[in-house]
Amino acid sequence: MKGFLEDANYSIGLLDEGATLADVIDNCIYEHTHTGKKAFYVGDLGKLVRNNIQWQNVMAPIKPFYPVKCNSTPGVLEILGTLGVGFACSSKSEMALVQDLGISPENIIYTNPCKQASQIKYAAKAGINIMTCDNDTELKKISRNHPNAKLLLHIATEDITADEEMNMKFGTTLKNCRHLMECAKELGVQIVGVKFHVSGSCKDLQTYIHALSDARCVFDMAEEFGFKMNMLDIGGGFTGSELQLEEVNHVIRPLLDVYFPKESGVNVIAEPGYYYVSSAFTLAVNIIAKKTVEYDKLLPSGVEQTRNDDEPVFTYYINDGVYGSFASKLSEKLNTIPEVHKKYKEDEPLFASSLWGPSCDELDQIVENCLLPELSVGDWLIFDNMGSGTLGEQSTFNNYQRPLIYYMMSFSDWDEMQDAGIASDTLMKNFFFVPSCIQLSPEDRFSTAA
Repeated sequence: MKGFLEDANYSIGLLDEGATLADVIDNCIYEHTHTGKKAFYVGDLGKLVRNNIQWQNVMAPIKPFYPVKCNSTPGVLEILGTLGVGFACSSKSEMALVQDLGISPENIIYTNPCKQASQIKYAAKAGINIMTCDNDTELKKISRNHPNAKLLLHIATEDITADEEMNMKFGTTLKNCRHLMECAKELGVQIVGVKFHVSGSCKDLQTYIHALSDARCVFDMAEEFGFKMNMLDIGGGFTGSELQLEEVNHVIRPLLDVYFPKESGVNVIAEPGYYYVSSAFTLAVNIIAKKTVEYDKLLPSGVEQTRNDDEPVFTYYINDGVYGSFASKLSEKLNTIPEVHKKYKEDEPLFASSLWGPSCDELDQIVENCLLPELSVGDWLIFDNMGSGTLGEQSTFNNYQRPLIYYMMSFSDWDEMQDAGIASDTLMKNFFFVPSCIQLSPEDRFSTAA
């Protein structure tokens, strides 16, 4: 297959109309079965283009600032940069990654709530001025290390959900905002706006109403101190569902028109991360070991046994785990279910099964209990919606090796980028054609980004 650029650090396959992502996965599994059975991702970068179009259709003029920690792979960052998306960075390394793409400092915000002094100095040197703050200790640290900083006061929300503890941990109260403004005035630090965050797990959209009302109060308070506020950050929490996006927009749009109308000069931004990348990546893993276990040891606590004791129960170990691509499993539920790659009959019996990573650590459980046909060592499982929180900095536990990433895009999405005039020459050099009859060899691997 021709078109692979050896001097590029990654490449993007353009799928012919007759080729599908399922074909790519099938082909990669076939190749990996013969060359090493490593876990790998297939990333549909066209999904980022479509999600951005959806955002513009529903949420404009709210500008998206993508949180780099969600997925910092080069294909994602370069596509989003080309689309004109801003970036929310939480560390020096993330700021450097984005700067290497040629993104201007005005399109970068430093959002870590607990910043290292050395990294604040780095932001100052790089001209990255906008950053968040929620306490006076952080404010004083910023004033010492970045005299030109422009702060967004991070206010807490009343989101009573599973993430309540996180909301209590970061974000300040309305009462404390006055104290922070007094401190900022004494230190000569600029306060230019407000940030809040509503969790994607929040079911009560009234939380946005309370948060916007609080933000308006902070803006009014700032006028008393002579601060010129011009930015509102409504945070992340966007699940990727068009319905959720429309529901949020339906709630916030009338309030934005009242509290922050266009003539006020306030720029409204957001931090959609999961929204852009989660559904764009699929992970394929290989079964490396198998055990038969006692059923009552597999059942979650409090669940009554309802099966025949003669039925086998299986524990499978796969070549990726919580110290790699499933790192988010340590803090939240897995938002995807395993799909068996090999074909099996519809009436084939299903057995209680659990999935574990390769570390042999008691924390390295991927799926506690699921129903699967009996599988063998060497079989493959597919996980969808694996693009968020899994492709950033990862552990080196047990010499963990990052899965390969195969970037793809359909011709229709590629045409969409070209028609919009956003396909830069720098980006386009990474594309190559993938025919409908996909045949890859080790010499023609179309993406080796890791």
